[in-house]
Amino acid sequence: MKFLSIVILAACAFTLPASAGSMKPREGWAVHETGHSYAELIANVKNAAKANKMGVVTEAGPTAVLKSRGIDVPGNRVIGIFHPQFAARVLALSVPAMIEAPIRFYVTENADGTAALSYKIPSFVFAPYMDEAGAELLVIAQELDAKFAAIAADAID
Repeated sequence: MKFLSIVILAACAFTLPASAGSMKPREGWAVHETGHSYAELIANVKNAAKANKMGVVTEAGPTAVLKSRGIDVPGNRVIGIFHPQFAARVLALSVPAMIEAPIRFYVTENADGTAALSYKIPSFVFAPYMDEAGAELLVIAQELDAKFAAIAADAID
């Protein structure tokens, strides 16, 4: 299965230009261009998550694997952030909503060597579950909105 995933990633990379362009603002997303390098911004996100009492739960990106196979693509890393206190509260309201956790930051490398930080705003991520879960899920999502905004602010500073 791992080999098949790598083959699919490699096939997709051959169909993409070396730089597919920078992240653009879109509905429900926060997008921040920075002056930081790709590596700096990844480190900043991890440090900011810890400083804001959230945990790095997952981390993934095809850049290194593809480069090891001679395929040059701009850096991109997905960093999943969450905290058990939020997980317990969301699960008490909606089991299906937990598929959205961890909520992810996306670090993308620009052609000029800088990097962008993007993420789906937590209240946007949890919006499809509001009817089922009720007003308390909105309260949790808004708390997460503030946490993610703080992490982003610290990371891009």
